[in-house]
Amino acid sequence: MKESILDVLLYLFEHYFTEDSAPPPGDRTLLGKEHLANGPLLDELTQAGFSPAEIHKAFDWLDALAEQRPGTANARADGPTRVYFGPELDKLDVECRGFLLFLEQHGVLDAGQRELVLDRAMALDQDELDLDDLKWVVLMVLFNQPGAEAAYAWMETQMFLDEPEPVH
Repeated sequence: MKESILDVLLYLFEHYFTEDSAPPPGDRTLLGKEHLANGPLLDELTQAGFSPAEIHKAFDWLDALAEQRPGTANARADGPTRVYFGPELDKLDVECRGFLLFLEQHGVLDAGQRELVLDRAMALDQDELDLDDLKWVVLMVLFNQPGAEAAYAWMETQMFLDEPEPVH
């Protein structure tokens, strides 16, 4: 069985939030717990190899994401530098932290969105996140943010290009 919240989230994202299948009508937010009550989605995820515990944890993760909307922060490339500590340093390596700084400096993420990405990354049940995992978290956060369509589109392009733009 697959035993990772991120695996469940990626399955949902890839199967329900692609260009071929639209999110729930009138809303860009990700699925919530109310969809578990329907049964078919829970059955589908179970048949895909996910444990009910991981499925419920993934939906809790999505609910927390939907509840957290960063305020409009003044996105400044010359703003203060985020200092990481303790568990953040353990979970996010230098490459991940550098990528978040890159996204913020280039206006893909503002400070509030960066903090939301960090919160959601820290909420995953993994000891360490690699850069690919972090990119998925960024993509899911941007997907859930009103007004972040351009940033989401740029991030999606970077993830699915054979040769992404170099990080300078």
